[in-house]
Amino acid sequence: MAVTDQRLEQNTAFALGLDVGDFTIANRMDEGLKTTYSVKTKAGKQYNCYVMGTIGITGKNVSDAMCNEKGKPAVNPLTGK
Repeated sequence: MAVTDQRLEQNTAFALGLDVGDFTIANRMDEGLKTTYSVKTKAGKQYNCYVMGTIGITGKNVSDAMCNEKGKPAVNPLTGK
């Protein structure tokens, strides 16, 4: 498994602009290179997220977390649309 729980929490905290511990991660599913999971913040917001992880010569590599608030359409972080 390329994605550790600690890395998952760190990348999710960064993506959502929260501190580690301000949310809980549930329903984690490791699907080859992709790890999908649900997030619930202490404020009650819920997100669907994923990261991509690989193991190579340079070690473990994990992408930034990509998260979308549940019930809202996905938004391109570069265009805001």
